[in-house]
Amino acid sequence: MFKLGVIINPYAGLGGSVGLKGSDGEAIRSEAFARGAEQRAPARMQRTLESISELNQQIEVICFAGDMGEVAAKNAGFIPRIIGVAKNNPSEAEDTCAAAQALMNEQADLILFAGGDGTARLIADVVGIAQPVLGVPSGVKMHSGVYAISPEAAGEILKQLLTGKLVNIAERDVKDIDEEAFRNGQVRARFYGTLLVPEDSQNLQQVKNAGTERDELAQLDVAQEMIDQLQPDTLYLVGPGSTTHLFLQELGLEGSLLGVDLLLNNKLIALDVSAPQIVQQLDNFTGQVKIIITAIGGQGHILGRGNQQFTPAIVRRIGKDNIYIIAARGKILALDGRPLLVDTNDPQLDKQLVGYWPVITGYRDTIIYPVGYTTEGAG
Repeated sequence: MFKLGVIINPYAGLGGSVGLKGSDGEAIRSEAFARGAEQRAPARMQRTLESISELNQQIEVICFAGDMGEVAAKNAGFIPRIIGVAKNNPSEAEDTCAAAQALMNEQADLILFAGGDGTARLIADVVGIAQPVLGVPSGVKMHSGVYAISPEAAGEILKQLLTGKLVNIAERDVKDIDEEAFRNGQVRARFYGTLLVPEDSQNLQQVKNAGTERDELAQLDVAQEMIDQLQPDTLYLVGPGSTTHLFLQELGLEGSLLGVDLLLNNKLIALDVSAPQIVQQLDNFTGQVKIIITAIGGQGHILGRGNQQFTPAIVRRIGKDNIYIIAARGKILALDGRPLLVDTNDPQLDKQLVGYWPVITGYRDTIIYPVGYTTEGAG
């Protein structure tokens, strides 16, 4: 039997859709729930486990009780072996660490965990490179290279292990936001350690790249082209990222950098809005609405990483044809042929978004580039 250790940070990504950027601490969790946020990590772990449920005779799931693993495993059709329970309710960082140590003691063949970069840091503190792990992406920001590109992609990697495919194990970086750089107006990921991860170029996300001065010069051309394409009396939902932030700066505006801002007739009418606030604006606005997003450098995600304010319902309502992707050509070339990625938390929508999209890569420079979501969708 393959011993699959499961750890869920139940509140990972809780604040994403409501514009809180994270989920650490009781105060943030309470505020997120007050704004209408819903838990996402348990359901995303369940999706991964469901994708390997046909192999359940080969797998022994080992986990903590309740929403740290047990509930998702049972919902996916497994009968897990419970080896502990969270000390805190709701669970805290020490419970994640305790679960990781318990699974190490049980000699799990692989630890599958659902969370964000903060969760990856906790796992790295306990496990280091002594134990293979794999992340199910469930946080707001995920700069680390230890996560699959989607819950189903994590299942694909596990299937390769379980069916005897030759899968390399490699050390991958754990990163998180550099808070000092963020206070200075820069989004930069800081290195915290490494984890041992099954390596799969199609299903495992890459580490987020920091920008360079050359990138910033290219971003200026992208910003100018986007400015030239702006239409009057059209509401633009401008997603987070350095490229979109620079676009707003070229309009003489100061956006929120990590949030979603509302732009109408070259003026910001709202900063750092949540998903419910976006819906309210859509209900009250009678004109055309468009989304402006960029790709995460090195990873290629355009939806589902850091911009969960664009919920599946909002994306469907606005429509694929009203979404602009802006990214400097160098950022696209750095993907080395890998597709741009979507992980909206709605697998059916992700499938509908697969295809070839226009990407603004410079002034008077637009390319057509593939958008995928899993191995099957990557082509």
